[in-house]
Amino acid sequence: MKTVFILCDTLNRRMLPAYGGDAITPNMDRLARRSVVFDNHWCGSAPCMPARRDIMTGRLNFLEKPWGAMEPFDQSLQSILSGEKNIHTQMFSDHAHYVIPGGENYTKGFTAWEVNRGQEGDPVWTRPCKDGIRPDVPPEGFKGTWSEAERENRSHFRTEYDYPSVKTMWHAAEWLEDNHDADNFFLWVEAFDPHEPFDCPKYYLDMYEQEGDYDGPDFTHPSYAPNEFTLEETEHLRRRCKALTTMTDRHLGEILDVMDKYNMWEDTMIILTTDHGYHLGEHGYMAKNYMSPYNEVFHIPLMAAAPGVAPGRCNAVTQNIDVLPTVLEYFGISEDVLQYPIHGRSLLPAMRRETDTVHESTIYGYFGKQIAWTDGKYTYFRAAKDESNTPLYVYTAMPTVLRQVYGGNDGVNVVDYGRIEMGRFLSWTDYPVYRFPADIIHWGNASQEFVGRSPFNAETLLFDIQADYAQEHPILDKQLESACMAQLKQCMERYDAPAEQFERMGL
Repeated sequence: MKTVFILCDTLNRRMLPAYGGDAITPNMDRLARRSVVFDNHWCGSAPCMPARRDIMTGRLNFLEKPWGAMEPFDQSLQSILSGEKNIHTQMFSDHAHYVIPGGENYTKGFTAWEVNRGQEGDPVWTRPCKDGIRPDVPPEGFKGTWSEAERENRSHFRTEYDYPSVKTMWHAAEWLEDNHDADNFFLWVEAFDPHEPFDCPKYYLDMYEQEGDYDGPDFTHPSYAPNEFTLEETEHLRRRCKALTTMTDRHLGEILDVMDKYNMWEDTMIILTTDHGYHLGEHGYMAKNYMSPYNEVFHIPLMAAAPGVAPGRCNAVTQNIDVLPTVLEYFGISEDVLQYPIHGRSLLPAMRRETDTVHESTIYGYFGKQIAWTDGKYTYFRAAKDESNTPLYVYTAMPTVLRQVYGGNDGVNVVDYGRIEMGRFLSWTDYPVYRFPADIIHWGNASQEFVGRSPFNAETLLFDIQADYAQEHPILDKQLESACMAQLKQCMERYDAPAEQFERMGL
């Protein structure tokens, strides 16, 4: 038995024709026609690395820690497959966060893995200037995010096949061609695109933007902040995002071509999803992380095709924590091998139409910000009870975060070491972890800061997303909010929320 799992970073659900969008994605459309397309699929922990930890462990983690390493006590999908059934696990990725602080241990358990370098500001080719470190000085009139590393990386993209995500898809397709007749493998294909910067050859942009449509600067990389772009510039960025989505789709097609060539659909399950979405002007925002957990980021696509399963649509509430139990069931591995209870549930019964429910409701969000709940009809964002955003702790045995460590005045000041504790604080594992009071953590990533309640996360909001999918008209109904609050609390209990999270949220 074989499984191909495809993760396209920042794949915006609302742009895909399978979900009513107008991006040009013939290969995702082609996969959708063979798949069960999930209409009520949600990100759990965001952004990038928390979302990957959800997938690999089957457990929500955003209530315990922000961005960070896989923990030494985590039991990953790839480790279970290779350890329990001698299944070859192979990764192809261009997600450079796997090789920097905050991305430790995610490749552990893969039989073999490859990371193609050069995405975004990945410092693989950065050169010095005469005075040492080259300063990040954007061109005059530039808007958005600028770095010399990103500029240098782009200078290496001379043909389409120099782009890191293209390499990832191409190498995965070559691997599948070479190994199509092997058995018992799990292939993880992870393209960083269509994550920003929205950089691709111009002929993809020409599919969306004709001469005369736009004559301003060619912006490609919004900042993680309220939208600073004009309406025309915002539309240009949306078209650029669609263009990059189309390039990603083209090379997804190379993998599907191998599936077709050898009729691998008869013995191979294939899953396509993303980690999260992205704002492109909606609610006045660009990017992700700092704003309320709106649908633009957390309502995500999922398509899954399996031998003997008829294609169609599924409206059950699902999350990426469900990938692990789905793959285990497909390979015939009992959940008895799990060292800890997981939060995910297999999607296969819903795909086979044996049930129309996976989760009655679920929660999602960013660490230290609002906690969101949904049952597929309503979304409820619960804000911290006061501006202190306390009590709040980070629990980890691997004290690293994005490009930083918790120590040496890098993340945590030496004078605050006395406030760091270590013990068996998590209810679901006896492995000792550090407990960091959130207010001593100084993270050099403004969009993901959690010291104090952010003004972007200060409101408790309730929406009927069947009547108001854009989440523009909050509902003021105390009885309905009370019912949603009770359901949110039950989900937090089911997902092993640390006790202080209930207090922080006023529950």
